[in-house]
Amino acid sequence: MSVDDPLPAAARAALAAWRAAGECIVFTNGVFDLLHRGHVEYLAEARALGQRLVVGVNSDASTRRLKGAARPIVAAADRVAVLAALAAVDLAVVFEEDTPERLIRAVAPDVLVKGGDWSLDAIVGRDFVVSRGGRVLVIPVRAGFGTSALVERIRAGRSALEP
Repeated sequence: MSVDDPLPAAARAALAAWRAAGECIVFTNGVFDLLHRGHVEYLAEARALGQRLVVGVNSDASTRRLKGAARPIVAAADRVAVLAALAAVDLAVVFEEDTPERLIRAVAPDVLVKGGDWSLDAIVGRDFVVSRGGRVLVIPVRAGFGTSALVERIRAGRSALEP
């Protein structure tokens, strides 16, 4: 990985092999702090849109800039390890910037996916993916699942069984 290339060499090699095999590459991104059922279901649905799923993960610094001083709760290296262990995820890569634009250009996915809290026109990387003949899709958010609500429940000392 160089200053100009956000992908580690192994990730670049994997992408090249997948492309050579004609596999459809799907990309999504997020913080994925405190992985929960909503995340796992979302990632499985994203993976179903192609043969390979690449997940961009906000670095600790970008998470702090986007979410505030109390985040992340889980370090980027640990978030990547947990994501990479999921059957739906083929590759998880940390990005340092506030948006994944540079990583999306490096991955050059066939399908770009975000959660339903994003409008299509606001999805970073949309123009690039569409210009290459790719698709940009929104997957509905799972009601009742969210990291912020989970964090609030933990801070309040409430169990999952309490309203």
